[in-house]
Amino acid sequence: MDWRAQLDAYFIPRKARVEAALAHYLSGEPPLPRVLPEAMRYAALGAGKRLRPILCIAAAESLGGDAEQVMPTACALELIHAFSLVHDDLPAMDNDRLRRGQPTVWVKYGEAMAILAGDALFAKAFELLAEQARSSPPERVVRTLRLIAEAAGVQGMCGGQVEDILNEGQAVSEATLRFIHAHKTGALIRACVLSGALLMGADATALQSLDVYSRALGLAFQITDDILDEVAPTEQIGKPAGSDRARRKATYTALFGVETARAHARHALQEALNALNGFDERANPLRWLAHYAVEREN
Repeated sequence: MDWRAQLDAYFIPRKARVEAALAHYLSGEPPLPRVLPEAMRYAALGAGKRLRPILCIAAAESLGGDAEQVMPTACALELIHAFSLVHDDLPAMDNDRLRRGQPTVWVKYGEAMAILAGDALFAKAFELLAEQARSSPPERVVRTLRLIAEAAGVQGMCGGQVEDILNEGQAVSEATLRFIHAHKTGALIRACVLSGALLMGADATALQSLDVYSRALGLAFQITDDILDEVAPTEQIGKPAGSDRARRKATYTALFGVETARAHARHALQEALNALNGFDERANPLRWLAHYAVEREN
């Protein structure tokens, strides 16, 4: 059985559990406020990979945990990812009208509601992180909360988005490009992996290995996004093809070309796999997910 079949057997049931939990956490329709809960569900419950919560679960399972032990945190990470996409799509940011094959939140509900839906998803994520304390030692939850907050802030997604915006149309170095990718995309991926490990009480050696793995994985994932934007059609990737090139974004394909970008992605994949050499077969899902990050089609 190749890694794709093994990943499907692992991923599909866990994705279903994550989506059921997300639907539960976002259920309810209060009389007031109107529209906002619907916009939140539209943003978070539509078609999505659910890669980030599955990474959290896979990291926990690699250390002997199980999905239910980390489900609030896994779902919180998906809500933070959804919040970031809602805000990234706004006219003031990337001005995207299509996401996951559907109109973006601001197109469907208006800019003001999209801003508020993103804000509310971010707040809901931290509500779920607080809920994690019901089933995990408080000191582990505090470390996890700090890690995730940092991944979302100025030294994470927000900082990466700033540099992404400021470098549109500019000639960038590889160092600047790696900073953008490591922060805008990689920081949350790193937080997903390390949060699952932290909640299971991982020791310093395991955390160091998973840190290396997650940084390499985040880079491989974003380089592959750069490549797909360049070579895949809109209906395959669920957003306008060639949009990065049209906005003159800083990407690996713009700096190196498609084939060299593929080589960089493969190198990052190998670095991620090497980081797991000290782990047993319970880490196989992390290995399959690393392959998926590079060889996916959307």
